[in-house]
Amino acid sequence: MVGLGSCWQYIMPRVSRVTAAIAIGLVVGCTARSAPPPAAQSLDDWPFYGRDAGGARFSPLADINRNNVLQLQIAWVAHSGDASVGKDGRGRTGFETTPIVVDGTLYFTTGINRVIALDPSNGAQRWAYDPHIDPTLDYGDGLINRGVVTWIDERKQSGEPCRRRVFEATLDARLIALDAASGTPCNDFGTAGQVSLRDVPGYRAGVYHMTSPPAVVDELVIVGSAINDNGRVDEPAGVVRAFDIRSGALRWSWDPIAPNVDGAPAQWRSGAANAWSVMAVDPDRHLVFVPTGSASPDYFGGLRPGDNKWANSIVALRAATGTVAWGFQLVHHDLWDYDTASPPLLANVIRGGQTVPVVMQSNKTGLLYVLHRDTGEPVFPVEERRVPQSDVPGEASSPTQPFPTAFPPLTAQRFSETDVWGATPADVAACRDSIQGLRNEGVFTPPSVRGTVAVPGHVGGPNWSGYAFDSTRGLLIVNTNNLPATVRLIPRHEYDASTREDGEYGPSIGTPYVTFRRYLFAPSGRPCSQPPWGTLAAVDIANRTIRWQVPLGSMEGFGGATAVPPGSISLGGPIVTAGGIAFIAGTFDSFLRAFDIENGRELWKGQLPASGHATPMTYKVGGRQYVVIAAGGHPKITEERVSDALVAFALPK
Repeated sequence: MVGLGSCWQYIMPRVSRVTAAIAIGLVVGCTARSAPPPAAQSLDDWPFYGRDAGGARFSPLADINRNNVLQLQIAWVAHSGDASVGKDGRGRTGFETTPIVVDGTLYFTTGINRVIALDPSNGAQRWAYDPHIDPTLDYGDGLINRGVVTWIDERKQSGEPCRRRVFEATLDARLIALDAASGTPCNDFGTAGQVSLRDVPGYRAGVYHMTSPPAVVDELVIVGSAINDNGRVDEPAGVVRAFDIRSGALRWSWDPIAPNVDGAPAQWRSGAANAWSVMAVDPDRHLVFVPTGSASPDYFGGLRPGDNKWANSIVALRAATGTVAWGFQLVHHDLWDYDTASPPLLANVIRGGQTVPVVMQSNKTGLLYVLHRDTGEPVFPVEERRVPQSDVPGEASSPTQPFPTAFPPLTAQRFSETDVWGATPADVAACRDSIQGLRNEGVFTPPSVRGTVAVPGHVGGPNWSGYAFDSTRGLLIVNTNNLPATVRLIPRHEYDASTREDGEYGPSIGTPYVTFRRYLFAPSGRPCSQPPWGTLAAVDIANRTIRWQVPLGSMEGFGGATAVPPGSISLGGPIVTAGGIAFIAGTFDSFLRAFDIENGRELWKGQLPASGHATPMTYKVGGRQYVVIAAGGHPKITEERVSDALVAFALPK
């Protein structure tokens, strides 16, 4: 229901908040090409979160390439001044923004929702806007924001106020429109440039918030929401809403799970199923592609019987009306917090001599689905397979789940005692003890009263980090993690707060159970799973193979661990360029890295002032190509430094 939220807060004794994941997207038996950019889009710009509206994260720039990337150096650093270590009642900030560059200006957001415009050639500030959110509320994701979107009003003349508008959705549930040239609110939008997003069933301040950039299509600005996990049965409604891009008037609203109420038992209760990740749009088809999360609460669904459509799905909405064009559910009746966290990726594939428009979509399971963009039908096979069934009183789990069969998953689907790893015999013994006696039947093993091994864990596999697609090579670049967890449902009458273990407890008010979950870490501070704990991979679409897979980053120093194998849990996605490079940060260690897209060889790494839990971007201005990353640490990983630095790298002049 949220990006990471409170799931980062508890791991094990002496090991603080960590984890991450990504998503994998592939296409099978074909040559793949991403959709061309709009004609008006400058090849030098990065105008959307994923560069194009379909989220491919591919830049045609090649000034920085495999032959010269070793010469990259810091070109400029911009400090927002918004870093917080979590004192004086304020939350701890993260810095997860992906800047955009359009019309010669760079725009980004900070963890407290300030929007800042910079000169992209030197990082000099042009303006800043502060919406003055309350930084003390319990936003499950921490103090983060992932960016903005812009729109140009062709009815206005050049130089008129708000000809180009910048839109941000805030943690305190507001949609704000700013003049891109000055940063002042567009007074014709809503009330003084703002629209309240709090008018939803079950709204509670902090619990209901926004972290992702809005989507823009057909003179509409569209927003989802993030909702804290496991608080209660009837969490706020996860509605997706579209507003008139000029006036801010509500045009339509869509609730992912509203249809479940029809004909359901009187006790049917739920909420959320919200779209907290980044949406994609297809302007030519007038479609909005919405990735949805789990219905509330995550681990007990006895009060929300059925598949809970359209939770845990990818849904195509008609932009004009908000009605469902099609939907495909990736997880039926979710009991694992397996949100559709990764942004959808729109591409074209050639199969049988025909161009097929597709949506690539993964979720925390590490499975990939390739669907026809017009109908939602699988382009490559998906089969319903029987899965383990719940033994929890009052629960009715789905008998089957949809499994794509064209590619193996990039994330482990099972974790048994033979898979346990430890740096010392004591670590191995402790890790084996931690899973003995638990239900452990692989992916989709339901939560239980005695405890269940969840693999992938609740951050995946893939998460919001997403993936990048190089259409010229037919390669999908993905970072993924290997971090199993345990989950237990505690009967409410047996719960004793005085005997709490190290881990995360969810009250799940309104159900018969309190939820407990924790990641599997050894006493030494290392994960119990086999290293590497994080990898970067290239999926060769035409050959249906993983061309290469390499450890990504390092966990050295996490929880006091030393001499650790390579490979870090990561949160923050990749981009790819025509220069044959995949750029990615996202790891516990503080580096931005460049990899040869052909073979996975690490070509370069640049030191950052803090971990870069964000997706980088690249652009060209004044004849020079830059690569920019937000390096601020993560709000839930206290071992990491906190920073306010936006760092730009370039080749020497």
